[in-house]
Amino acid sequence: MKTNLIRTCLLSALIAVAAHVAIIAAQSQQPPTVQIPQPGVPQIMTMEGKFVRAAYNNEGYVILGYQAANRSIGEDWLLLEVGMTLREGVPAYTLKREAMSLEVPDGKTIPLATTEEFRAGSTQGLQNRAKVQRDSINYFPPTASRACRLGFFSDLSDPVMAWDQVELDQTRACVGRLYFKIPGGVAYGQHWLNVKLEKSVLRVPLRILTADEEKLLSKNYKAIDKQVKEAFAPKKK
Repeated sequence: MKTNLIRTCLLSALIAVAAHVAIIAAQSQQPPTVQIPQPGVPQIMTMEGKFVRAAYNNEGYVILGYQAANRSIGEDWLLLEVGMTLREGVPAYTLKREAMSLEVPDGKTIPLATTEEFRAGSTQGLQNRAKVQRDSINYFPPTASRACRLGFFSDLSDPVMAWDQVELDQTRACVGRLYFKIPGGVAYGQHWLNVKLEKSVLRVPLRILTADEEKLLSKNYKAIDKQVKEAFAPKKK
């Protein structure tokens, strides 16, 4: 009887230990809770890919891809693939070069580069990298069905000219590249693309990820995307 009792106790203890280990393992597999960046303005933000972010409000919509920027740590130039349009019912608006800027992790705000700065800069390597390190940003509201060039930059060898403004309206999906010259080089951390529309400002977040942060995002993309959607879901009345 004693032997059987000892065996029963040992078995119970082993089961309890196994259950405890299983609970710990299950907890360790829980997706991480991430800190959602707060834009400081009324808007909704979405993730359309690991390096694709969008922001919109009642006036406009801006989407960006920044994979090339995330591979440019320490370099002088940061490149963004950007798309813009206006929301349904909003009158056409002329967006000018000075309406765009980039906020970097140390809090400084950097203006969009001028055409002269861009042409004098060493950006060819960055442009070549962006040909292969890029993601689709073709995610627009259904009203934006006409292609439109966001032509703030062009090389001397390009067959098209650079413009200092672009006409936005609800039917035009305007796409192009934006360049910023970064004092001290591109750094890890939270950045914001600021776009000043006629009546509001959109702030599109882009976080330059460390290798560990990129692995974490890749592994938990769906869970993190869900957290972002929940953070900006319409409030229930």
